[in-house]
Amino acid sequence: MDRLVCRTAFARLVCRTASARVIKAILVSCVWCSFAAAAEFKISELDRLSPAPRTQVLVLGTPHLSEMPPSFKAQSLEPLLQRLSAYKPDVITIEALSGESCELVKKYASIYPGASDYCGETETARTATGLEVTAAIVAVQQTLATWPNSPTAAERRRLVSLFASADDRSSALVQWLQLPKKERRTGNGVDQPLLELMSKLSTANNENYLIGAKLAAKLGLRRVYAVDDHTADSIYAEAGPGFEAAIQATWATSKFPYSEQVDKLKLGEDMLALFRVLNQAEVQRSNVSGDFGANLQERSKAQFGRQYVAAWETRNLRMVANIRSASANFPGARVLVIVGAMHRPYFEAYLAQLHDVDVVDLQTLLAKPD
Repeated sequence: MDRLVCRTAFARLVCRTASARVIKAILVSCVWCSFAAAAEFKISELDRLSPAPRTQVLVLGTPHLSEMPPSFKAQSLEPLLQRLSAYKPDVITIEALSGESCELVKKYASIYPGASDYCGETETARTATGLEVTAAIVAVQQTLATWPNSPTAAERRRLVSLFASADDRSSALVQWLQLPKKERRTGNGVDQPLLELMSKLSTANNENYLIGAKLAAKLGLRRVYAVDDHTADSIYAEAGPGFEAAIQATWATSKFPYSEQVDKLKLGEDMLALFRVLNQAEVQRSNVSGDFGANLQERSKAQFGRQYVAAWETRNLRMVANIRSASANFPGARVLVIVGAMHRPYFEAYLAQLHDVDVVDLQTLLAKPD
């Protein structure tokens, strides 16, 4: 072994100054490094093994409609809904906490302070059905397992009440909107207060309702999937005193050059134009740079900006995992993700790394006709 190692001039030099044991260790190490370099594995190599069609994911960045000016009218979303309908999604996800997530953050409120603020009120539905959230979630699963192709109005009303009790108002609205107007009444688990709640939700300025639920109902889907996550809020909670002030100070000096154009479009009736601008690569790049890029340079002793960015990335990663889970039982499906516009560049970057997933070009879908 030593003779083989010491044949080259360099090796002979090493042999004069090192023991045989050291030489062997160096040789083994070099051989292993060469093997590792040659055998470097990339998970993308497996993608070619997946049979067509691949899962298609379209990410729609949206403004939060609850923050739109008083001039906003829900009907102005029709051109956008027509484009999204033409995409024919099989699965629609929304930026909302699921009933399961709400149960978690409520139970561990000291770990996730304030996260339960993103959960809906369930007392109205619980009064109508007598079901707590956990029991309602189980009842929804059991109902959907045997859901008929042509459900009766009574079956839909019952599912409306179960979804609402499971803290999944958007899915309740999907079923409610598929009822003929004369069947949007009490009965089968829907009492008068729950009926009034569903009527209120159907006109509320919320993208989960006006885009997600309305589109799902139009396409005859059974539900939408809530994929938001606020467990990363624990990072904010543990950041310590001065965190919020430091982030606010960074925002105060950041530049968002497209904000004036976006605000002007919000005042108009061309919502398709608003969505086109919000989802342009340059606009998204500018917004991300002004927020997260600026916070990566924040100079506090505790480096609050870096903690803030880490929390944001954690939340996005967990949300993308939820999207993957929602579509996992539908290989090759067309998935529509509806999420706040600031999330979109992160979602697309993470989704592009997944097996069996293609990210669909949104701008082509939104582009003006020739």
